[in-house]
Amino acid sequence: QLQFVDSGGGSVQPGGSLRLSCTAAPGVTLNFYTIGWFRQAPGKEQEGVSCITPSNGRTYYADSVKGRFTISRDTVNNTVYLQMNNLKAEDTGTYSCAAVEIEMATETRLCTKAAQYTDAISGQGTPVTVSA
Repeated sequence: QLQFVDSGGGSVQPGGSLRLSCTAAPGVTLNFYTIGWFRQAPGKEQEGVSCITPSNGRTYYADSVKGRFTISRDTVNNTVYLQMNNLKAEDTGTYSCAAVEIEMATETRLCTKAAQYTDAISGQGTPVTVSA
């Protein structure tokens, strides 16, 4: 049973923007989790792009996306968003929402140790393609 559902991917040209959503299922409380966006690009290792602890708002960004991506939480709509601006070709990949119970990992650990948290991924992921 999926606890979180991700959506919002698509195809854009370099410099374009997309917003990804990770929505908690009914009855699931966002603040009980640490949530992140993982990226899987062809031929590359899974990468923690950005993570957040919704209960305190702390965030983490991979160096490759700092200044371009913004992660945020909406506790009313029980959703974590990833706003992606100035997209580059190297941002292409499948983006998946990952969630662990808050006591299991901080936002920094969830993102920097993404390979250890594959089981935390909820859903099939949403594809993002950046090309001219």
